[in-house]
Amino acid sequence: MLIRNKEFDFKNDAYIMGILNVTPDSFSDGGKWNDVDRAVKHVEEMIKDGASIIDIGAESTRPGYTPLSTEEELERVIPIIRKIRENFDVPISLDTYKADTLREVVKEGADILNDIWGLKSDPKMAQTAKELDIPVILMHNKNNNHYNDLMKDLNRETLESVELAKKVGIREDLIILDPGVGFALDYEKDLSVVNRVKEFVDLGYPVLLGTSRKRFIGKAMGIDVATDRDFGTAITTAIGVMNGCSIFRVHNVKQNYGAMRMALAIKREGK
Repeated sequence: MLIRNKEFDFKNDAYIMGILNVTPDSFSDGGKWNDVDRAVKHVEEMIKDGASIIDIGAESTRPGYTPLSTEEELERVIPIIRKIRENFDVPISLDTYKADTLREVVKEGADILNDIWGLKSDPKMAQTAKELDIPVILMHNKNNNHYNDLMKDLNRETLESVELAKKVGIREDLIILDPGVGFALDYEKDLSVVNRVKEFVDLGYPVLLGTSRKRFIGKAMGIDVATDRDFGTAITTAIGVMNGCSIFRVHNVKQNYGAMRMALAIKREGK
Protein backbone atom coordinates (compact mmCIF):
# COMPACT_ATOMS: atom_id res chain seq x y z
CA MET A 1 0.00 0.00 0.00
CA LEU A 2 1.39 3.39 -1.01
CA ILE A 3 0.87 6.12 1.61
CA ARG A 4 2.44 9.57 1.11
CA ASN A 5 4.84 8.10 -1.46
CA LYS A 6 5.97 5.46 1.04
CA GLU A 7 5.46 1.77 0.28
CA PHE A 8 4.02 -0.25 3.17
CA ASP A 9 4.48 -4.01 2.78
CA PHE A 10 1.75 -5.20 5.11
CA LYS A 11 2.08 -8.82 4.00
CA ASN A 12 5.71 -9.23 4.95
CA ASP A 13 6.54 -6.45 7.39
CA ALA A 14 5.08 -4.61 10.39
CA TYR A 15 4.90 -0.96 11.38
CA ILE A 16 4.45 1.22 14.44
CA MET A 17 1.75 3.90 14.56
CA GLY A 18 2.60 6.48 17.20
CA ILE A 19 -0.32 7.97 19.13
CA LEU A 20 -0.64 11.74 19.42
CA ASN A 21 -3.64 12.60 21.58
CA VAL A 22 -4.50 16.30 21.49
CA THR A 23 -7.26 15.80 24.03
CA PRO A 24 -7.60 17.18 27.56
CA ASP A 25 -9.24 13.98 28.81
CA SER A 26 -7.64 10.85 27.27
CA PHE A 27 -7.23 8.01 29.77
CA SER A 28 -3.44 7.82 29.40
CA ASP A 29 -2.01 11.16 28.30
CA GLY A 30 -4.84 13.67 28.28
CA GLY A 31 -3.65 17.28 28.08
CA LYS A 32 -0.01 16.36 27.54
CA TRP A 33 0.27 17.24 23.84
CA ASN A 34 -2.29 20.05 23.40
CA ASP A 35 0.43 22.66 22.82
CA VAL A 36 1.48 22.69 19.16
CA ASP A 37 5.21 22.97 19.77
CA ARG A 38 5.20 20.20 22.38
CA ALA A 39 3.13 18.02 20.08
CA VAL A 40 5.54 18.47 17.16
CA LYS A 41 8.51 17.74 19.42
CA HIS A 42 6.81 14.52 20.50
CA VAL A 43 6.19 13.59 16.86
CA GLU A 44 9.89 14.11 16.18
CA GLU A 45 10.74 11.78 19.07
CA MET A 46 8.28 9.12 17.90
CA ILE A 47 9.69 9.17 14.36
CA LYS A 48 13.21 8.85 15.76
CA ASP A 49 12.08 5.90 17.91
CA GLY A 50 10.61 4.04 14.93
CA ALA A 51 7.09 5.30 14.20
CA SER A 52 6.11 4.98 10.53
CA ILE A 53 2.68 6.62 10.94
CA ILE A 54 1.39 9.25 13.38
CA ASP A 55 -2.22 8.87 14.53
CA ILE A 56 -3.82 12.10 15.76
CA GLY A 57 -6.88 12.01 17.98
CA ALA A 58 -8.81 15.06 19.17
CA GLU A 59 -11.69 13.31 20.92
CA SER A 60 -11.16 10.95 23.83
CA THR A 61 -12.79 7.53 23.53
CA ARG A 62 -12.50 6.64 27.22
CA PRO A 63 -15.73 5.72 29.06
CA GLY A 64 -17.82 8.83 29.73
CA TYR A 65 -15.97 10.97 27.17
CA THR A 66 -17.41 14.27 25.94
CA PRO A 67 -18.20 14.25 22.18
CA LEU A 68 -16.84 17.15 20.15
CA SER A 69 -18.46 19.15 17.39
CA THR A 70 -16.73 19.18 14.01
CA GLU A 71 -15.62 22.75 14.67
CA GLU A 72 -14.06 21.86 18.02
CA GLU A 73 -12.32 18.85 16.53
CA LEU A 74 -10.85 20.90 13.69
CA GLU A 75 -9.70 23.64 16.07
CA ARG A 76 -7.64 21.05 17.92
CA VAL A 77 -6.10 19.13 15.04
CA ILE A 78 -5.55 21.52 12.13
CA PRO A 79 -2.80 23.67 13.74
CA ILE A 80 -0.92 20.52 14.72
CA ILE A 81 -1.30 18.86 11.31
CA ARG A 82 -0.04 22.03 9.62
CA LYS A 83 2.99 22.18 11.92
CA ILE A 84 3.77 18.51 11.39
CA ARG A 85 3.56 19.00 7.64
CA GLU A 86 5.97 21.93 7.85
CA ASN A 87 8.54 19.69 9.49
CA PHE A 88 7.98 16.05 8.53
CA ASP A 89 6.81 13.90 5.63
CA VAL A 90 5.50 11.12 7.89
CA PRO A 91 2.05 9.70 7.01
CA ILE A 92 -0.69 11.04 9.30
CA SER A 93 -3.87 9.22 10.21
CA LEU A 94 -6.77 11.01 11.86
CA ASP A 95 -8.85 9.28 14.49
CA THR A 96 -12.33 10.56 13.65
CA TYR A 97 -15.81 9.32 12.77
CA LYS A 98 -17.00 12.63 11.30
CA ALA A 99 -16.97 13.01 7.51
CA ASP A 100 -16.78 16.81 7.56
CA THR A 101 -13.72 16.65 9.80
CA LEU A 102 -12.07 14.13 7.51
CA ARG A 103 -12.56 16.26 4.41
CA GLU A 104 -10.94 19.30 6.02
CA VAL A 105 -7.95 17.50 7.55
CA VAL A 106 -7.07 15.77 4.29
CA LYS A 107 -6.85 19.23 2.70
CA GLU A 108 -4.29 20.07 5.40
CA GLY A 109 -2.16 16.98 4.81
CA ALA A 110 -3.70 14.02 6.63
CA ASP A 111 -3.39 10.74 4.73
CA ILE A 112 -5.45 8.03 6.44
CA LEU A 113 -8.89 7.71 8.04
CA ASN A 114 -8.95 5.84 11.36
CA ASP A 115 -12.67 5.38 12.11
CA ILE A 116 -13.52 3.79 15.48
CA TRP A 117 -17.04 3.11 14.19
CA GLY A 118 -16.00 1.48 10.94
CA LEU A 119 -18.01 3.87 8.68
CA LYS A 120 -21.18 3.07 10.67
CA SER A 121 -21.56 6.33 12.62
CA ASP A 122 -21.66 9.10 10.01
CA PRO A 123 -23.72 8.16 6.93
CA LYS A 124 -21.52 10.46 4.82
CA MET A 125 -18.22 8.90 5.89
CA ALA A 126 -17.93 6.06 3.38
CA GLN A 127 -18.63 8.27 0.36
CA THR A 128 -16.32 10.98 1.68
CA ALA A 129 -13.45 8.52 2.12
CA LYS A 130 -14.11 7.19 -1.39
CA GLU A 131 -13.96 10.68 -2.90
CA LEU A 132 -10.73 11.44 -1.04
CA ASP A 133 -9.24 8.12 -2.20
CA ILE A 134 -7.34 7.48 1.03
CA PRO A 135 -6.64 4.34 3.09
CA VAL A 136 -9.32 3.59 5.68
CA ILE A 137 -8.87 1.82 9.01
CA LEU A 138 -12.16 0.19 9.92
CA MET A 139 -12.45 -0.70 13.59
CA HIS A 140 -14.97 -3.13 15.03
CA ASN A 141 -17.27 -1.43 17.50
CA LYS A 142 -20.85 -1.54 18.75
CA ASN A 143 -22.97 -0.32 21.65
CA ASN A 144 -22.87 -3.56 23.65
CA ASN A 145 -20.50 -6.44 24.37
CA HIS A 146 -22.85 -9.35 23.64
CA TYR A 147 -21.58 -12.12 21.35
CA ASN A 148 -22.97 -15.58 20.67
CA ASP A 149 -19.63 -16.67 19.19
CA LEU A 150 -16.93 -14.04 19.85
CA MET A 151 -14.66 -14.25 16.82
CA LYS A 152 -17.37 -15.35 14.40
CA ASP A 153 -19.57 -12.40 15.41
CA LEU A 154 -16.68 -9.92 15.56
CA ASN A 155 -15.51 -10.93 12.10
CA ARG A 156 -19.03 -10.78 10.65
CA GLU A 157 -19.71 -7.35 12.14
CA THR A 158 -16.37 -6.04 10.88
CA LEU A 159 -17.13 -7.32 7.40
CA GLU A 160 -20.29 -5.19 7.50
CA SER A 161 -17.95 -2.18 7.56
CA VAL A 162 -15.97 -3.65 4.68
CA GLU A 163 -19.19 -3.98 2.69
CA LEU A 164 -20.05 -0.33 3.39
CA ALA A 165 -16.65 0.60 1.98
CA LYS A 166 -16.91 -1.61 -1.07
CA LYS A 167 -20.48 -0.51 -1.78
CA VAL A 168 -19.37 3.08 -2.44
CA GLY A 169 -16.29 1.98 -4.37
CA ILE A 170 -13.46 2.20 -1.83
CA ARG A 171 -10.72 -0.02 -3.22
CA GLU A 172 -10.04 -3.21 -1.29
CA ASP A 173 -6.33 -2.47 -1.33
CA LEU A 174 -7.01 0.66 0.75
CA ILE A 175 -8.80 -1.19 3.57
CA ILE A 176 -7.18 -1.93 6.94
CA LEU A 177 -9.07 -3.63 9.77
CA ASP A 178 -8.90 -3.25 13.56
CA PRO A 179 -10.58 -5.77 15.93
CA GLY A 180 -11.30 -3.00 18.44
CA VAL A 181 -9.55 -4.27 21.55
CA GLY A 182 -10.90 -2.29 24.50
CA PHE A 183 -14.16 -1.41 22.69
CA ALA A 184 -17.39 -3.42 23.00
CA LEU A 185 -15.39 -6.11 24.82
CA ASP A 186 -14.93 -7.02 28.48
CA TYR A 187 -11.71 -8.20 30.13
CA GLU A 188 -12.00 -11.84 29.10
CA LYS A 189 -13.02 -10.94 25.55
CA ASP A 190 -10.10 -8.52 25.18
CA LEU A 191 -7.72 -11.31 26.16
CA SER A 192 -9.46 -13.72 23.81
CA VAL A 193 -9.29 -11.37 20.82
CA VAL A 194 -5.55 -10.86 21.30
CA ASN A 195 -5.07 -14.61 21.73
CA ARG A 196 -7.18 -15.43 18.67
CA VAL A 197 -6.31 -12.44 16.48
CA LYS A 198 -5.06 -14.79 13.73
CA GLU A 199 -8.73 -15.57 13.02
CA PHE A 200 -9.22 -11.85 12.35
CA VAL A 201 -6.06 -11.63 10.24
CA ASP A 202 -7.41 -14.51 8.16
CA LEU A 203 -10.13 -12.20 6.81
CA GLY A 204 -7.42 -11.19 4.35
CA TYR A 205 -6.88 -7.50 5.10
CA PRO A 206 -3.98 -5.77 6.87
CA VAL A 207 -4.73 -5.65 10.60
CA LEU A 208 -4.04 -2.89 13.08
CA LEU A 209 -3.78 -3.96 16.72
CA GLY A 210 -4.47 -1.22 19.26
CA THR A 211 -3.90 -2.47 22.80
CA SER A 212 -1.71 0.30 24.15
CA ARG A 213 -2.04 0.86 27.91
CA LYS A 214 -5.61 -0.42 27.90
CA ARG A 215 -7.51 -1.53 30.96
CA PHE A 216 -7.28 -5.27 30.29
CA ILE A 217 -3.48 -5.03 30.41
CA GLY A 218 -3.67 -3.24 33.74
CA LYS A 219 -6.03 -5.84 35.14
CA ALA A 220 -3.92 -8.77 33.92
CA MET A 221 -0.74 -7.26 35.37
CA GLY A 222 -2.24 -5.63 38.45
CA ILE A 223 -1.25 -2.14 37.27
CA ASP A 224 -3.65 0.75 37.85
CA VAL A 225 -1.54 3.55 36.32
CA ALA A 226 -2.00 3.54 32.53
CA THR A 227 1.48 4.86 31.78
CA ASP A 228 2.99 1.87 33.61
CA ARG A 229 1.42 -0.62 31.18
CA ASP A 230 3.93 -0.26 28.33
CA PHE A 231 5.69 -3.54 29.10
CA GLY A 232 2.38 -5.40 28.88
CA THR A 233 1.59 -3.54 25.67
CA ALA A 234 4.91 -4.66 24.16
CA ILE A 235 4.04 -8.28 24.93
CA THR A 236 0.77 -7.93 23.01
CA THR A 237 2.70 -6.33 20.14
CA ALA A 238 5.00 -9.35 19.93
CA ILE A 239 1.99 -11.69 20.01
CA GLY A 240 0.38 -9.64 17.24
CA VAL A 241 3.48 -9.89 15.06
CA MET A 242 3.60 -13.66 15.45
CA ASN A 243 -0.06 -13.84 14.39
CA GLY A 244 0.24 -11.65 11.31
CA CYS A 245 -0.84 -8.18 12.44
CA SER A 246 0.70 -5.36 10.41
CA ILE A 247 0.31 -2.11 12.39
CA PHE A 248 0.62 -1.47 16.11
CA ARG A 249 -0.94 1.71 17.49
CA VAL A 250 1.02 2.60 20.63
CA HIS A 251 1.98 5.36 23.05
CA ASN A 252 5.52 4.14 23.82
CA VAL A 253 7.03 3.86 20.36
CA LYS A 254 10.57 2.92 21.35
CA GLN A 255 9.62 -0.05 23.51
CA ASN A 256 7.05 -1.42 21.08
CA TYR A 257 9.28 -0.89 18.05
CA GLY A 258 11.90 -3.03 19.74
CA ALA A 259 9.37 -5.73 20.61
CA MET A 260 8.06 -5.69 17.04
CA ARG A 261 11.50 -5.99 15.43
CA MET A 262 12.49 -8.80 17.80
CA ALA A 263 9.29 -10.71 17.08
CA LEU A 264 9.76 -10.21 13.33
CA ALA A 265 13.31 -11.56 13.55
CA ILE A 266 12.10 -14.67 15.38
CA LYS A 267 9.22 -15.11 12.96
CA ARG A 268 11.59 -14.89 10.01
CA GLU A 269 14.17 -17.09 11.79
CA GLY A 270 16.89 -14.52 11.22
CA LYS A 271 16.34 -14.23 7.47
